[in-house]
Amino acid sequence: MFFGGDYMLDYSFSLGVAVATLLICVVNLIYTFIQGRTDKVQNKIFITILLILTVNSITGIVTGIYSSNFVLREYAPKALRFSRYVYFITHTALCPMFFYYVSNVSFVSTRLVSTRMKLISIPFLLTELLALTNPLTHFVWTIEKDNSFHRGWGEYAIYVAALFYYLLAFNILTSSWKVISDKRKTALIFFFVLVAIGVILQLVEKKLKVEVLAEAVGFTGVMMSVENEDDRMDIGMGFYNRSALNLDIGGCLIHNRKLSVIIIRVNNYELINRLVGNGETNVISDIVSDYLKSIVKRYNIYVPDKDTFVLTLYGSARRDAERIAYDIQGRFEDTWDYNDYVIQLDTTMMLAEIPGQINSASELFYMIDNPVPESKDRGLLKGDDLNFIMRRQAVENALARGFAENSYEVYFQPTHHLDGKLHGAEALIRMHDSVLGNLYPDEFIPIAEHNGLVDDIDDFVLEQVCRFIKTGVPERCGIDNINVNLSVIQCMRPRFVESINAIVDKYEVNKKLINFEITETIAACDYDRLANIIHRLKSDGFMFSMDDYGTGYSNVSAVFSLDLDVIKIDKSILWGAETSELGMVILENTIRMIRQMKKKILVEGVETSKQIELLKKLGVDFLQGFYFSKPIPEDEFIKYIIKC
Repeated sequence: MFFGGDYMLDYSFSLGVAVATLLICVVNLIYTFIQGRTDKVQNKIFITILLILTVNSITGIVTGIYSSNFVLREYAPKALRFSRYVYFITHTALCPMFFYYVSNVSFVSTRLVSTRMKLISIPFLLTELLALTNPLTHFVWTIEKDNSFHRGWGEYAIYVAALFYYLLAFNILTSSWKVISDKRKTALIFFFVLVAIGVILQLVEKKLKVEVLAEAVGFTGVMMSVENEDDRMDIGMGFYNRSALNLDIGGCLIHNRKLSVIIIRVNNYELINRLVGNGETNVISDIVSDYLKSIVKRYNIYVPDKDTFVLTLYGSARRDAERIAYDIQGRFEDTWDYNDYVIQLDTTMMLAEIPGQINSASELFYMIDNPVPESKDRGLLKGDDLNFIMRRQAVENALARGFAENSYEVYFQPTHHLDGKLHGAEALIRMHDSVLGNLYPDEFIPIAEHNGLVDDIDDFVLEQVCRFIKTGVPERCGIDNINVNLSVIQCMRPRFVESINAIVDKYEVNKKLINFEITETIAACDYDRLANIIHRLKSDGFMFSMDDYGTGYSNVSAVFSLDLDVIKIDKSILWGAETSELGMVILENTIRMIRQMKKKILVEGVETSKQIELLKKLGVDFLQGFYFSKPIPEDEFIKYIIKC
């Protein structure tokens, strides 16, 4: 790397600097081993660098002692030659080692078998050869009879090689800037600057033997900010956290480093933690951590969420990665012993290649965070099984451009009285994307809820309904009200009631013509808050219905304590009554109970005249289904209601 000047005049100063450097290096080594993080390649390179600096400081002490002590002067030539020889052999390796260190921190492949790394290693090998053969060639340095030290051309060649690795490391740092944490950036820049200052000072003023000291101080900063990984750890789980995974995957992608990831999602995490946990530790981590560490190194395990583990496999062939994944799957299908419990973990596993199946950190987090389609929610998902991720991303992109491209449209499905007379309609959102074609709410609404666009979509539907009512067509055609669905997120947002009123008041329409629908699932979320919202909106003139009744598991008494106007019985209840005696009992008793609660009844999913006759006998109020019409665009709906 960089080296001291000519024969020093102030030996005591040089000796003091060397002793200080030795103390810093020893303390850093002790701290590193106490921390216990010595298993990564990055850790091993760092320890090697500290050992090099330790040896360099010892040679500096030897040089200082033998140069300044008159009693030892007769041994000085041999001692000085030996210390200089050891110094140059070890210090020549410092900059190449730092380059490898930065490469590992930045996730650049440093496999020596690669042609690229072989070429990069050539300057180091040549300069190391110069240092090793110096006793024969004297190309690097010489010590004269008066013990004076003189540089040779070989030392300047070593400087040039050191600068080469210094610049390579700096280039890697800048190219990885976006995927290195701020703390690591600061520490590495601190090292670059401090070393540059130390070298320049020693070149300008030969008496200032401060280069090794500057390097030791610089690596102290690296140790505190890079080797100390507390900010990357999930302390409760004992593995790397979500932020570390994001940065590390980003680094691999920037430098095209190939790897496979195995995602293990524990579906019954909450149940297990509640049954056998003590509230202080993550039971799942306690159960599986030792096993996972027997499969991969601890630094290849991440916990982006409390119920999810991600394992990274570097350099594994696809077949090897699949074998490991199937082995893990087999183990998780078996039971686990935990204290006095026998635990069965219900898991979903995914295996993907980076780059290839996953080409960004965000795509990986799609896979980690988002629900797996019901048809794919068990076993090991790999290959084409993971296409749902690409589909989800495509839908997200469609949602993002939806308003700009006018992709959204409100459809209407009519509702009727038992005698066939028109009663009202339900407003349903549809999406016609320029790339994906027609999209249905079952697919894009959950994604919109996840990325925060559902509020805008809900407001759009309400605005379109208000605009339609404002035309006067619905009232002239005998429409009693139009149903508008409310989502959980919409109901829970701040100033929800004020927002609803602001939209409707803008169009100056009769609020009794708008009937808000909530699902049984929403009703089960927060009865008190929902009851307050319903009370306030009904006071303003709106109506309320419960949609899909019979599909949830809410408290019946609490649901019916809500001030609802209409209960919509889900189509599955009607269809079940046609296929079994038990289904008929459920339908009859559901209708009887709602009647006793003094609520109006609408039945969904009506498709045949036979169903209508049945519902007439049971005494419901309103009907909705394909028997009358499927959901249709506004212009078709207007034609439909005019005919009615």
